[in-house]
Amino acid sequence: MTVWVPTDDGHADLSSHDAFVDGPPHNTFARMRKDDPLSWTEWDGGEGFWSVTRHEDILAMNGNTQVFSSARGIRMEDQSYEEYLARRTFQETDAPEHMKTRIKVAKAFSKPVIAGFEQDIRDLCDEILDQALPLGTFDATKEIARQLPMRMLGRIIGTPDEDLPWLVEKGDALIANTDPDFTDHVLDRMDTDAYRMMPFNSPAGAELYEYARDLMEKKAAAGDTEGVLHLILQPGRDGETISETEFRNFFCLLVAAGNDTTRYSIAAGIQALCHQPELLEQMQTDETVWETAPDEIIRWATPALYFRRTATQDFELHGKTIREGDKVLLWFASGNRDDTVFDTPFRVDIRRTPNRHMSFGQGGPHVCLGMWLARLEVRVLFQELARRIRRIEPAGPHKFLRSNFVGGIKSLPVTVEMA
Repeated sequence: MTVWVPTDDGHADLSSHDAFVDGPPHNTFARMRKDDPLSWTEWDGGEGFWSVTRHEDILAMNGNTQVFSSARGIRMEDQSYEEYLARRTFQETDAPEHMKTRIKVAKAFSKPVIAGFEQDIRDLCDEILDQALPLGTFDATKEIARQLPMRMLGRIIGTPDEDLPWLVEKGDALIANTDPDFTDHVLDRMDTDAYRMMPFNSPAGAELYEYARDLMEKKAAAGDTEGVLHLILQPGRDGETISETEFRNFFCLLVAAGNDTTRYSIAAGIQALCHQPELLEQMQTDETVWETAPDEIIRWATPALYFRRTATQDFELHGKTIREGDKVLLWFASGNRDDTVFDTPFRVDIRRTPNRHMSFGQGGPHVCLGMWLARLEVRVLFQELARRIRRIEPAGPHKFLRSNFVGGIKSLPVTVEMA
């Protein structure tokens, strides 16, 4: 059975969030990869942009930080320099500034440190599946996919469990700020100038910052120096500490990105199990798939649909000239379906190797800080799920986010039969 077939007419408007409500417009990406791999889009909402859709071009340009800078923002939306400075995280900086921040927290997300969380993750999966699976029919995004990264977030940043649903709700409002199911302040449907100095131009940024400030005050009073938030506040090798604004933005990024990417990878993997029954059998009978399955599930999901870069000088590609100052969108969603790199890219092959997917932003200095955690969470969740069920099927249509930046299944009704 087919997991999912894109229905766009091959000429979707990539600047429109509505073009993504039925999932990424992969027919459009396929046409562009073949006929127009460096394509210009005029945009009513701001300055136009270039779209890069071939895997090899994305990989090369993502690594060419001298020409393609992150220090003007990572989304297609325009912003003044004042707004950029107020909202930026270390994702939106270039070397050496990026590395100064990254190095402070890299150890907390390193492979050996993350490996130490495996039993915690397995225990959480047991709790989550014990609650969800007996329901028989339920929304797998809400009852399973949303739960694991939310609860792990609390372990990593040291927040009380009772605060986690509120934190995730605010993180959703930030990163899915174009979907009315997640926020009342829909970015492209209302005047959001009142929040233009807040992360993601959202009032949720202000609320999350107040929470972070109170949390750190409580931790300081208790002498609590555990967790990644304490690390980010420590002086760097040059003795400098991050500013209040930088800490606010880092916390907001941690809450939003730390939840959404893994949530939507898990949801996409469950969707695949519903439509490719052989996957469940492979998970149950072949232990070797756990070396490759997490990356294939994450390739299939591609939660970050694109990242923007800004050209620092003129650049020639495919007979066209990208001018200094132009916005360039690297469409990871397209690269991950490039059939010159991936055989049968619209099938989930949990034995796929090599798997040169781009979901973590590979090839550049901004490669995802949480990639080891995402892989581990995906692996353990599917190990525990496969052990407990005999069958899983769709129980209704799934729904995608209204967003051309974050790709994910926000609603996934399923029916399960326990083993």
